[in-house]
Amino acid sequence: MGAVSSTEAEREPLLVPSLAEANAPPVVHGRVYRRRWLVLALFSLLGLMQGMVWNFWGPIQNSAVHAYGFTKSDIAGLVLWGPVGYVPWLLFVWLMDKKGLRPSLLLSAFLMLLGSVLRSVPLMEEPLRRWLIHGGQFLNGLAGPTIMSAGPYLSTTWFAPDQRATATAVASLFCYLGGAASFVVGPMVVPAPNNTQQTSFWTAGQGSDTTIRDRIQLVMYAELGAIAVLFVAVLLYFPSRPPLPPSVAAASQRLSYRSSICRLLSNFRFLMIALAYAVPTGVSAGWAGVLDMVLTPAKVSQVDAGWIGFWSVIGGCVFGIAMAKFADSIRGMLKLILVLMMAGASLASTWFTLTCLSQYTHLPSTAAILYTSCILIGIFINSSIPIFFELFIETVYPVPEGITCGVVTFLGNLVTGLLLFFLTFYCKGKCTTSIQNGRHLQ
Repeated sequence: MGAVSSTEAEREPLLVPSLAEANAPPVVHGRVYRRRWLVLALFSLLGLMQGMVWNFWGPIQNSAVHAYGFTKSDIAGLVLWGPVGYVPWLLFVWLMDKKGLRPSLLLSAFLMLLGSVLRSVPLMEEPLRRWLIHGGQFLNGLAGPTIMSAGPYLSTTWFAPDQRATATAVASLFCYLGGAASFVVGPMVVPAPNNTQQTSFWTAGQGSDTTIRDRIQLVMYAELGAIAVLFVAVLLYFPSRPPLPPSVAAASQRLSYRSSICRLLSNFRFLMIALAYAVPTGVSAGWAGVLDMVLTPAKVSQVDAGWIGFWSVIGGCVFGIAMAKFADSIRGMLKLILVLMMAGASLASTWFTLTCLSQYTHLPSTAAILYTSCILIGIFINSSIPIFFELFIETVYPVPEGITCGVVTFLGNLVTGLLLFFLTFYCKGKCTTSIQNGRHLQ
């Protein structure tokens, strides 16, 4: 029982570690940083402004037609620049995968800033002004691939597993919240033409063409200022990743860009889930864009149709964040949650359809029933988006999150764009006046 200290030889390990243990990667100690909320806030606010700029012209289309000499095709084209801007999505996904989130988000913020500058130039020549506005809307649409698909990548990079679904919901749904906010901001600030009748107390009244142009210019200047502030904030501080990863999944090695694309296209389960995501969300977005035309036979005004779209998006955002928070607490039930959401959307769609066919079904058709069924459709479908994203990530791991969500949001925008293009061509200018909300998960 002596107190003699041990020698170096006595302190050698009794068992020699195996070759696999010797070559094993070091244990990753995850850590979350409080700055993750600032990163999420900057990203979400950029998404909010991108959605507001995209959906700026739809709610004030009557004012724009009188003040700027826009045609119905111009209004439809200003909305369709959102899906068109998603065409070079592979470039933005590649940049995100190779360089990280900061360069891709800086590029997107710069495109938004440049687009806002172009459309805010106060020229008097209407043809040149029209081209600048279309160019600005197109540049804003080019920011869609990063804004719409980088939310899950940000949540995995910065947040712990028990907060990831909630962060994904916030980052993914704020762009839709911006589109919904434009339904309120536009009519509140921009007056309607003098020869139109007001049907909502939210509108800013009636005004001459000069007053309308000044108010539109005021809103565009305000949006330009907000985007400029956010661009400077991202330029000064928006790291691609934290010093230490928040989890083992965030620190693990991912597949290369080419291998990821091949893995996604050859994964039958992923393709089926992507189809289940793209078709209902894409069709719902395109259908919501012509909602006033759909509800016209039911004697629902365009203003009321806009409010139905607004509350559908707001309800989807609130319910989506709540469901994501619930999914964080019960991991492993994403499929069941999605099945319940899609079942609810199917029942609400059936209810709405049967109500519109009341002359055949003899069901009651009231404004309250139409409002409730339409809003429920938007709530169930929009709230499923972050849950779908989480299921995609779990299905194709270790494919990078940005590439996975870039593929599925491209498919959703493809469905939306095809639907709107078909409706625009089929109606030959008659229904394009109501195309306001035609882009999804960019």
